[in-house]
Parts: sequence; structure tokens; C-alpha cells
Amino acid sequence: MVAQVAVSLDGRTAGFDADLARYYAMATLWQEDVTLVGADTILAQESMLRAAQRSAESGARGAGPLLAVVDGRGRIREWDALRALGHWSDVLALYADQTPARPPDATTRELVAGYEQVDLEEVLDRLGERGARVVRVESGGELIAVLLELGLVDELALLVHPVIVGAGQPWCGTTGVRLEHAGTEVFAGGVVWSRYCVS
Repeated sequence: MVAQVAVSLDGRTAGFDADLARYYAMATLWQEDVTLVGADTILAQESMLRAAQRSAESGARGAGPLLAVVDGRGRIREWDALRALGHWSDVLALYADQTPARPPDATTRELVAGYEQVDLEEVLDRLGERGARVVRVESGGELIAVLLELGLVDELALLVHPVIVGAGQPWCGTTGVRLEHAGTEVFAGGVVWSRYCVS
């Protein structure tokens, strides 16, 4: 599993203009089977999703990876809009036993793992049983922090932007994770791409 995140120099994931073109260009390096995201990442883009759905063909499917969304509290409503974007082969909702009931006409595929919250270790095991070998996590930080604490991340890739935001929470509150430097590349404008193996 590789965790990829765009951050400011002071470790924030919001409050600056991220180089998204470079971020997604670098994401292609892993050719992941599954893109794992948290509900907050999707909820932050709901208005964009609604606008995109109006201009996209409903139900369009891409040849890309499976999008798996951790939504233990059942907050996401724009599943059809996500699917219609066509970036992913399909969309999978990751729920826990105690996730609020979904509408009876819901068409999104579900994987239920864990009781009160989504059991991420079980999710990865079950995705592996379905043939997934490479999982890339795309998150604002909270999901990555949990995965690091559980020891589930193999590689951490940071796209560091030369800006100090000065407000908001740092992307990761996890401590004591030992990293081994795997490479650094500096791009025009001072954006730094750093990769680390998790010891």
C-alpha cells in the first residue's frame, strides 16, 4: 500500500493551490488496483461532483482502478456522481456493521467490515482475496494516519509545495513511524517529490 499526499511545507493539505496535474501524473507510477479514500475527501468535493454528474453520462465506467471509499458513518450521497466521472472501473462503499442503513434502492456495491468502525485490515485482506495487489491511498491525512498506526502502509509519497499555510491541522498526527528515504525529485517552482519506505 502506498499513501500519497500533497502538502504544504508546514504539513497542511488545504489552504494552498496544490499542483494537481503533477500529483495525478505521479500517481500513475503505481498503476494501482484500488484507490482508497476517506469519506471526508469525497464530501469536500460534493459540489464539484454534482456539477460533473450533470455533464457526464450516468453510469460511465473507466478502465481505471476500483475506487473504495471508507464511509463508516454513511454520510456520502453522491455515489452515482462518483461512478459517472468514469475515472474508476467501479465504486465500492466500505461500511461497518453499525453504519446507518442505506436507502433500499441503493445500487453502490458494498463491503462491510468491522462492527462500530470500518476494519481497514479486514478490508485490505478481502480486497486482496479479490485480486487487488496495489492500493494507493488518496487522503487529506486522517485515513493515512490511521493506516500508518496500524502498520498497513508500505510507502509514503509526499508532494511538498513551497508554501507555509500557518493554519489548520497537520496532515498526520501519528508519531514514532520510522521511514527510510527512497528518493527525492525537485520540480520547477520548488515542488519536491519525496518517497519513503515505511520501516
